[in-house]
Amino acid sequence: MIHRLTPGFIALGCAMMVSCYPYNENTQKPIKKPATDQTVTSPAQQEIKDERAKLKKKKDLAKKNEMKQRNESADSPSAGDSSPKPKSSPSTTAAPPAPEKPKYPYANKIPGKDGFVFSPYNNKPIDVRGMASGTLVQDPTFSDEKRFRVP
Repeated sequence: MIHRLTPGFIALGCAMMVSCYPYNENTQKPIKKPATDQTVTSPAQQEIKDERAKLKKKKDLAKKNEMKQRNESADSPSAGDSSPKPKSSPSTTAAPPAPEKPKYPYANKIPGKDGFVFSPYNNKPIDVRGMASGTLVQDPTFSDEKRFRVP
């Protein structure tokens, strides 16, 4: 019986000796954090970012000028006065175009299967039984909001 347990005791003793071996903490490399003044982006991305900032500044400046012109035109004397009114540019007087409603595509019916259509995005069959024609439906095969109309 003692001969059966001997290899187990030897293995346990070796494991205990290895676990007590001192660990040298100086061999680990310190984790370097990027400095706050360093950019993590590539030079091309940085150029794009700078151009966007310039465009935003121009847009803000144009808005301020437009608001200033509107305020000046509101403060100007009425039509009965003989003083000439400043001409406004057509871009400031024209109303901004109304945003277009998104036009959703129609799905294609599956021949021989009533209530089933092919998705216009990936051509997979979708069950639309009980939905009226022209109803806006979200495609269940996509996580983002892809929608289509029932034919």
